[in-house]
Amino acid sequence: MLQILSLLTLVVWLGLFFFWGQFWRVWDFDADRARFPGLEHWPPVVAVLPARNEAQSIAAVVMSLAAQDYAGEFFVVIVDDHSEDGTAEIARQAAEAAGAALRVRVVSAPELPRGWTGKLWALEAGVNSAPAAEPDFFWFTDADVVHAPDTLRNLVSNAESAKLDLVSLMVLLKTESIAERLLIPPFVYFFLMLYPPRWTADSKSRTAGAAGGCVLLRRTSLERAGGLAAVSGEVIDDCALARAVKRSGGNIWMGLTRKSASLRSYSTFSEIRDLIARTAFTQLRYSALLLLGTMLGMAVTFLLPVVLTFSLSIHVWLFALGAWCLMTASFLPTVTFYRLQPIWSPLLPLAAVFYSVATWLSAFRYWLGRGGQWKGRTQAKRES
Repeated sequence: MLQILSLLTLVVWLGLFFFWGQFWRVWDFDADRARFPGLEHWPPVVAVLPARNEAQSIAAVVMSLAAQDYAGEFFVVIVDDHSEDGTAEIARQAAEAAGAALRVRVVSAPELPRGWTGKLWALEAGVNSAPAAEPDFFWFTDADVVHAPDTLRNLVSNAESAKLDLVSLMVLLKTESIAERLLIPPFVYFFLMLYPPRWTADSKSRTAGAAGGCVLLRRTSLERAGGLAAVSGEVIDDCALARAVKRSGGNIWMGLTRKSASLRSYSTFSEIRDLIARTAFTQLRYSALLLLGTMLGMAVTFLLPVVLTFSLSIHVWLFALGAWCLMTASFLPTVTFYRLQPIWSPLLPLAAVFYSVATWLSAFRYWLGRGGQWKGRTQAKRES
């Protein structure tokens, strides 16, 4: 029996490594920057930032946007989502200090209507407040993300030259604390496993992923997809938007970058646990059956290879060790992308246990009516 289970883990990892869209490859946007062509005409772009209680980071974010080296028309709309820490005033002061007061508009989000999540409603308010009547692109970015000066130029160049409707970048997350080093690279790795970039970019595949911290979206494609109203209640809003664009005939692309970085820290295990629990059960469509299936899949894929490697029978541990080696090899590109030591790669099973516990917590919170907690809001309410 143990030999069969051991062989099963190896078969699973052979399938994942060679046939699951090469999800483990790092699609590094920065590596392509030198190849992005200049354009004769740089289309107008409006950046939209939803900001809720972001006083600690908003000034640096505004400065990074004001410093964008972009030859076309570029405006920024910051949507203050009922902040209580002076976010709006700090944003205005930062814009003035950067000499960009005429290009940065700070607006207040209207009261949140039923059926909308807070972030999407703030984005809707920003889109409707765009200084340019009809920008060619919207750039949705988070209020805790700073960008290199050439980020927008390369995003637009990539979109125009490759005829893309949506380009998104998974920004660099902090890996300073022990908790971050153990759990943040797996966060990226598991996301790529769910949404392999190769399949996301394939127009024939139904897979559609996006990273909400940095999304460049063609205005006409947004309109063709039904606008933000088409995804108004989605908790995992970035991937829902990518699906809507792709289903309406749009071409999308997703990659990783080091040159756009999050300023947000998750220094403790509990903070990362809550980050995962916010959307994990939503990803499973609030299904208890899918939850049980996912837990079984996590155990077979990430735990059994480790447990069975320590078997005394060569007919058991040999297959299990092969599976663990493939798992480690698949995780290594993400670890090295974050410039961590390779020793973190074999520890992926520990992160898998943590993520499994956080997924159970996500389900319990949903069943208790406290799902999708984010900055004081419950965004995944159980239907009565």
